[in-house]
Amino acid sequence: MFKNKSYIGISFIILIFGIYAVPKIVEKLKNNEVVKGNRLDKVSSSSNEVNKLVEIGPAPAFELVNQDNVKITNESYKGKVYVLEFFFTSCPSICPKMNLSMLEIENKFFGNPNFGIVSITIDPETDTPAVLKSHSKALGVRSSSWNFLSGDKAYIMNLANKGFNLYAGENSKVSGGFEHSGLFALIDKNGNIRCRRDKFGNPILYYDGLDKNGVRDIQQDINVLLEE
Repeated sequence: MFKNKSYIGISFIILIFGIYAVPKIVEKLKNNEVVKGNRLDKVSSSSNEVNKLVEIGPAPAFELVNQDNVKITNESYKGKVYVLEFFFTSCPSICPKMNLSMLEIENKFFGNPNFGIVSITIDPETDTPAVLKSHSKALGVRSSSWNFLSGDKAYIMNLANKGFNLYAGENSKVSGGFEHSGLFALIDKNGNIRCRRDKFGNPILYYDGLDKNGVRDIQQDINVLLEE
């Protein structure tokens, strides 16, 4: 008898809930409001924020000479998206791979007037404008917006280490006498360093110029910045 009364009570509660709630649910379905709500709106907003390229800050200013002995500055790239690296022509280790990655990027965006590349030597005493010009020809560079830059060594080392925070230094114990980062910096049309986030939502800062995934990622993000 007690169990029967319990079932009757539960049935009564369900009936009351149905009378009250079902019309409201139906109304929301009609108005397409079921999927809306503060929590879901916040998730959608944060997701968009994660997918947006991060603005790290202004890229350091620079003033150097290129392979044609012409002065090139950061202002020369105003209004352009560009990729920047530090390298040296006699590098026996990572530079050839970096050069090939840059060539792949150049080929992808060749002919686009809003894109360019900057390659700065960390061995300017060897890499004179004439040497850089020969290096450019040997690589098969076609773009007039890819500048190979040289200048004062102390200035360049400071630009790499303190300006861009991309390691470069002399080391007599390593082959070639210099060591440096294999990373590429991506700069937008307004002169700001930009990057994507990693899978944890943290800015990656720079792109791996030695890895095919890094090269793929920077090409995708160049496209994004060109459309901004």
